[in-house]
Amino acid sequence: MLKGKIIKGLSGFYYVDTETGLYECKARGIFRKQKITPLVGDNVEISVVDEENKKGIVEIIEERETELVRPPIANVDKALIVFAIKDPKPNLSLLDRFIVHAERENLDIVIIFTKIDLDDGSLDELIEIYEKAGYKVIPVSSEKHINIDKVKDELVGNTVVFAGPSGVGKSSLLNQIDETFQLKTGTVSEKIGRGRHTTRHAELLKLECGGMVADTPGFSSLELDGIDEMELKEYFIEFDEYDECKFGSKCVHENEPSCDIKEAVENNEISKQRYESYIQLLNEIRQKNSRRY
Repeated sequence: MLKGKIIKGLSGFYYVDTETGLYECKARGIFRKQKITPLVGDNVEISVVDEENKKGIVEIIEERETELVRPPIANVDKALIVFAIKDPKPNLSLLDRFIVHAERENLDIVIIFTKIDLDDGSLDELIEIYEKAGYKVIPVSSEKHINIDKVKDELVGNTVVFAGPSGVGKSSLLNQIDETFQLKTGTVSEKIGRGRHTTRHAELLKLECGGMVADTPGFSSLELDGIDEMELKEYFIEFDEYDECKFGSKCVHENEPSCDIKEAVENNEISKQRYESYIQLLNEIRQKNSRRY
């Protein structure tokens, strides 16, 4: 048995990186019976069935430290959430969905705003919103090669997922970080205002600077399945400082009187945009739950 990590999954085949090379593997049928799907990032044990042609079978999937649904990646340490400041215009509600998802998995989060060479004055406000919330923000330009090294520093020694919608420049950024990637890049469709998908599957890529990075398909929505309305507030980390609400832990920071969170929003201590995202997601969770019953 060989130990390794799945670095790519494609059409039912799993490509496992081991000390003795890369093996193309199928998974044991028992995983299907147990309703377990191997994921990119899984640490596994394989049996070798053809050493010459590097073929094997995934026998054991080790317990996962983390598991993302979209993109489907296991054992990620850090999420680099990438949005452009323009072309396409950033959808901050979608950005907040990514943050909630990453917070739920207890990932270290860094927000990257790309295409800052196109800045029309909105960058400072975006940085203020998310730095005030407690996140590290890195503004970059692949075109002008601005702050690429700062992003590279975040990758060293980590398994990192680049998450974000299509057309924001994830592949261009990765190509700047490591020239050996030469990933396909896509233009933003003028008709629909968002990028064409240039990545067709999740894959872990080894970095020259150390660590691994996941290049993943772009997507335009992120479901909040499995999160209830009392849980959501835990993933807006700026709320943590304000815990003196009249209703204590039962306060959902919406219509309750004497709510510290609402007061902080009024005092501009918490971003109004972030709070509105919270309320929008709260209502979405309620609607889903009402349809379920």
